[in-house]
Amino acid sequence: MDLKLKELTGKIIECAIIIHKKLGPGFLESIYQTALPIELAKQGLEVETQKGIKIFYDGKEIGFHRLDLIINKEVIVELKTVKEFDNSHLAQLRSYLKATGLNVGLLLNFAKATLEIKRVVN
Repeated sequence: MDLKLKELTGKIIECAIIIHKKLGPGFLESIYQTALPIELAKQGLEVETQKGIKIFYDGKEIGFHRLDLIINKEVIVELKTVKEFDNSHLAQLRSYLKATGLNVGLLLNFAKATLEIKRVVN
């Protein structure tokens, strides 16, 4: 991962930590999904929420999915409020990266006392 994306993911993580400290764990995912773009925008980052993507198989559109956040058109951020990350969460993010052609994603779990973070690089 190049330095530019390391700096960007660092800023995203800093914003997520601020949100987690202010709100704490225990809310529904939608609360964090509403708060995080506010903090990201304060840092001057471009945020797309609930970005729709088409899913293709053999050149045919087979479905549609909405991503939680895309930051600066470079990083997918997937928010969770789960007891533990499992392999399905990582597989989901990897699939999103493949479908969009992006290379970096962050998986953020707001349900724990300390924000849980997984960085995925394709």
